[in-house]
Amino acid sequence: MVNYHGGLIVHINRKAYSKLSIWKETQQGQTAMLIEGARRVGKSYLAKTFAKKEYRSFIYIDFSNPSPETLEIFKNFSHDLDSFFSRLELLYNTRLYTRQSCIIFDEVQLFPKARQLIKHLVADARFDYIETGSLISIKRNVQDIVIPSEEERLELCPLDFEEFLEAIDQTLVYDAIRDSFNTLKPLGDALHRRIMTLFRTYMLVGGMPQVVSHFAQTNNLLDVRSIQKNILRLYRDDIAKYADGYELKVRSIFDEIPSQLSRHEKRFKLSSLGKHARLRDYDDAFMWLADSKIVNLCFNATDPNVGLKMNLDRTTLKCYMADTGLLTMMATDDDESMESAIINAILYNKLSINEGMFFENIVSQMLYTSGHKLFFYSKNLSTSNRHSTEIDFLIRQAKKICPIEVKSSQYQRHASLDRFSETFSSRLGKKYIIYTKDLRSEGDLVFIPAYMAGLL
Repeated sequence: MVNYHGGLIVHINRKAYSKLSIWKETQQGQTAMLIEGARRVGKSYLAKTFAKKEYRSFIYIDFSNPSPETLEIFKNFSHDLDSFFSRLELLYNTRLYTRQSCIIFDEVQLFPKARQLIKHLVADARFDYIETGSLISIKRNVQDIVIPSEEERLELCPLDFEEFLEAIDQTLVYDAIRDSFNTLKPLGDALHRRIMTLFRTYMLVGGMPQVVSHFAQTNNLLDVRSIQKNILRLYRDDIAKYADGYELKVRSIFDEIPSQLSRHEKRFKLSSLGKHARLRDYDDAFMWLADSKIVNLCFNATDPNVGLKMNLDRTTLKCYMADTGLLTMMATDDDESMESAIINAILYNKLSINEGMFFENIVSQMLYTSGHKLFFYSKNLSTSNRHSTEIDFLIRQAKKICPIEVKSSQYQRHASLDRFSETFSSRLGKKYIIYTKDLRSEGDLVFIPAYMAGLL
């Protein structure tokens, strides 16, 4: 993908492009593709770039600012597709070619009837259809319509570390990372230090395309902060506009995320929102944030086995930001001295225990982007009743559970992981400690640098 910004050209290749190509080739118009994701994550740009390159022609309909003529076509001619298409061609001055053209419905959640029409458009089979949307599952955006079964879904996340490296012209670096991970051979001190510097930069910049594009041009960490502030402001505006009936609860959770993640155990403590706060009162608010793709929720799996989702304690959860760069911006609270302190702490490996939240958040982001649902483990396994066992993340590999501990500082022990392994040894595959040093392994315990988390 090519992103034009400030007169310069920055190449941002998205892995999702290849998924769109597979969809186009295999489906041949039998389904529409719905690209969903957070605001400003690059959905519209991906759809337009793909349509421009892969089709003879395309029409782009933006439902965030539709013309009266566009709405009239949908309202009055959707029952007669010949008239519907001919009027779209005239309005957008674009000829459509059977099986060679694509129509994009951008921000389709703002005009649900267009989404409902997908069923009939796909059955007609003349053209391909790509929808993009945020807050796709929110009740107000699906009420009074039949959700088409002819949709495939593609979630677009912030740029992962590999995409970030390509954007800043460090393409070959990830080949070395992947080779080290696959062979379990360390990279060596010099290369590891260089990659950790790049990774720490990625933690601060994050993966929002506009931010990455600007950083790729300027190489200035402070210069991108205003863009991050604008995105956070947009999210707060969306909460006020679309979280009908519980916007105050959504906003209180959103603003509390940095404080909650700075706690040692990272679990979201509802009492911080109010003395008598209960999850049943805030469940819809958490789900709104998750559906908006602003946050990634991580639930406590009380009985770790391959059916992690079947053994959830939904009252015990962690709430991570979907983009770590935005989290670092939230944590400064417009305090310039704090902003500078956090940037230096991350860049120069001087994170305090509280600031370790950025490290755990980036791992959650990388695991989620790689396709893992997020689970953790918290329970007292000690017969002496003195020590609780906390495992930061649990993932499935084949038919085994793999526990993950995240260490942002110079770790010495992994007592929780040892207790967990003794209790559930027959269920476990490899065990991972994600930390700041080079790769090494001790039997089925693998120590991997944080920049490899996306390969798990």
